[in-house]
Amino acid sequence: MIDWFRMGGYGFFVWSSYGVLALAIVIEVVALRRQRDSAREHVVETTEEERA
Repeated sequence: MIDWFRMGGYGFFVWSSYGVLALAIVIEVVALRRQRDSAREHVVETTEEERA
């Protein structure tokens, strides 16, 4: 099992690459949610201004 994690000496590179990828995906999801929320707020504000 340890040999599998080491991956022939390239384990650190492989696992750190997976870690960076996972972090990038999390950051992207958070950024997209913030952008979506901001867009929704903008739409609500715009429609409220038009009704007044």
